[in-house]
Amino acid sequence: MAWARNGDVALWYETFGDPSAAPLLLVNGLGSQSINYRDEWCRRFAAAGLFVIRFDNRGLGLSGPEQPDPAGYTLHDMADDAVAVLDALGIDRAHVLGLSLGGMVVQTLTIDHPDRVASLTSVMSTTGDPDVGRSSDAALAHLLSGPATNRADYIESHLAGLRLWGSPGLVDEPRQADFAGQAYDRAFRPEGVAAQVQAIVAGTSRTEALGRVTVPTLVIHGSADTLIDPSGGRRTADAVPGARYVEIEGMGHDYPEPLWDRWVQLVADHVSGPTG
Repeated sequence: MAWARNGDVALWYETFGDPSAAPLLLVNGLGSQSINYRDEWCRRFAAAGLFVIRFDNRGLGLSGPEQPDPAGYTLHDMADDAVAVLDALGIDRAHVLGLSLGGMVVQTLTIDHPDRVASLTSVMSTTGDPDVGRSSDAALAHLLSGPATNRADYIESHLAGLRLWGSPGLVDEPRQADFAGQAYDRAFRPEGVAAQVQAIVAGTSRTEALGRVTVPTLVIHGSADTLIDPSGGRRTADAVPGARYVEIEGMGHDYPEPLWDRWVQLVADHVSGPTG
């Protein structure tokens, strides 16, 4: 584990695998800490021949600042944070993978810093267009219901969300409850989640800019996603020339362990392609 810096924002990061292997930078979703990319999952990516980098987005987990800037920040700032992590590691170009909000960040990273991206993988995300990627009424209501105020409520809120948007039949509630407790104990920062919501709302459509992306692009979405409708993933793939779209039947807005190996294989094949 180590630290990178983008201006006054200190960014906590950690790596897995051989530093001489192809680098894979993982970017988290809304309110998620880097440990959402579980250790074992990262080790599976590393075993597939990748140098895995995970980091806490600004204002979440162990990354600074302690309090969000009242002026807010943007997806562009978050993309610059990703560049700062690569700079700290001396990496010129990396394969990048982002989930949900993280997908928005890696899309923006690829648009803003095309020379730093070797390939793009956008998962359960969308383009910023208001007509696609919408949440169901129930999922949106829960997402915006306000933060928990204690550990027990945090765990219950996490489970309630998974009941709305998790992969049907694949959510292991006892394991998820244990993990939510670990996340709460590591860093409970609801103000950072609110700042990320503001960054999403402040964003605009990336569809036109995605049309200029030239790196190999993989878009993954779950057919059962009720938090970001699969239309968001399809629009992303349609926007990027030559992008590959994979819709995983029965997957929701989560990444249950039974699907980890499939994800690893999809990404490993993608980054090792003839132009990857």
